Amino acid sequence: MFKAKNSPFNVLASLSFFATLVVSPSLTHAETKIPLANSNDPYKEIRLDAEPQPLAQNVTSVSQLSDVKPTDWAFTALQSLVERYGCIAGYPDRTFRGKQATSRYEFAAGLNACLDKINEIISAGLADKVSKADLATLQKLQEEFAAELAILRGRVDALDAKTAKLEAQQFSTTTKLTGEVIFSATAGSGGASNVSSNVTLGNRTRLVLNTSFTGKDLLRTRLEASNNLAAASNTTANSLAGALGTNTARIGPGPATSFIDNSFALSLLDYKFPIFDDKVTLYIAPISFPDEFFTVLSPVASNGQGSISRFGRFDPLMRIAGTSSLVAFDWKVTDRFKIQAGYGSSRPADATLGGQGGLFGGSTIALVQLLFKPADNLDASITYTNTYHQSNTLGTGLVTTATESINASGVTSIRANSIGGNLAWKVTPKITFHTWGTVIFADAVNTSASTTFTSWITGLTFNDLFSEGSAASILFGQPLNRTSVSGSADLGKVNTTPYHLEIFYRYRVSPNISITPGIFWVFNPEGVSTNTTATVGVIRTTFTF
Repeated sequence: MFKAKNSPFNVLASLSFFATLVVSPSLTHAETKIPLANSNDPYKEIRLDAEPQPLAQNVTSVSQLSDVKPTDWAFTALQSLVERYGCIAGYPDRTFRGKQATSRYEFAAGLNACLDKINEIISAGLADKVSKADLATLQKLQEEFAAELAILRGRVDALDAKTAKLEAQQFSTTTKLTGEVIFSATAGSGGASNVSSNVTLGNRTRLVLNTSFTGKDLLRTRLEASNNLAAASNTTANSLAGALGTNTARIGPGPATSFIDNSFALSLLDYKFPIFDDKVTLYIAPISFPDEFFTVLSPVASNGQGSISRFGRFDPLMRIAGTSSLVAFDWKVTDRFKIQAGYGSSRPADATLGGQGGLFGGSTIALVQLLFKPADNLDASITYTNTYHQSNTLGTGLVTTATESINASGVTSIRANSIGGNLAWKVTPKITFHTWGTVIFADAVNTSASTTFTSWITGLTFNDLFSEGSAASILFGQPLNRTSVSGSADLGKVNTTPYHLEIFYRYRVSPNISITPGIFWVFNPEGVSTNTTATVGVIRTTFTF
């Protein structure tokens, strides 16, 4: 505790005036946190300014301060300042925090607040309530801290000027820009073509405008550009999958649209808002995909921070039918049980395709997901989808079109019923076991032919490995594969089971930069034993802002 020079400022008086510092009323902008709908990163959130909220709460009795007791040595001084002069305020939780350290600037601000209060008393004709001794002490303190008060006033004036400038030049009071940029150096070999690819360097950029009108709703507008041919399908010219002859070689951070020439396109447009006391969230999206809203339990689902392969991120049910629009809801039944359901179509805006487009005429998906939390460290889900496909393909892009189709003549469209299960178990605070499995029953619409497809994966993720924020994962599973057929369908070239093995390590350089080297192998790609093992190596650098 400091002592004023040339003044009878005893310890008790020092604490009593010090009290006004840390509790002087001031305003700040509170932040409303809005989680991103299925960002696949549980730490991501949007922060939007809400209405100003007071940091301090005025008190009329010292008994209202929960951490001040009559046995405290400064109780009498605090009681005097509260009940005689009314220049003490508490924190929002009704505490005083008298042991908290302070600076001379903070002391000056508190002193100034008390002087203003006493001046109000004198102006109101109640000067007799202020003792001469108190006035003398106050005058001496005011002289002592004159320099600090002047500097403080200057800082406040400068802050007011900056605030006015920001308000005049701000982009929006409701919208915040976030973004992600990914650089990927990739090389591969083997596959159905049994070749070695060039070492490529690709990128993907996403800019997201996050808008909230109420503090609880969220409108997302995402612009995206990419040239990452290592992530494109085998039907794209010069792609890695095309070179190796298998989509199982595709890496994770691919374009969400067909634009691969670094031209910006709108890749996501959705809006969600709560109803029924925030227990239900409604979701409307002209441009979206199931994984943008439905909860994905896998800790490696993020294509900027998680699995380096397309297959390793999450189960095929989140990709099936090539959905581009979605209407859905999320109902939080209890803290440990949630229901999510939705409907989507592939060409919702098409009106003149002879009944082949619109909300109900094209390829469609109806999806229901039940989420359970049996324990604090355990999450599980069961998912059912019913999909209609206008062509003879499931449309996941995880394997070639021929592999995810019904191998029978005359098939022009198919309907599929699919069931999937997910589990994420945090074995320890830093080790997570995660797995999923999917069964897809596909039937031809216009002929008697059926095929059953299966896929699964199991993984271990080690968080904060070697450094805080870093992580390593090892994944092993079976890519999408024909396992049985009936009717006129047959297995085609599929004669064995494919397997996927992946290892990667994400090193967190800073909160906004990470580098992820990794490698994955696909054995018997496309389920054909004569196909050479596909090997793909990746070094991914991710920037977030």
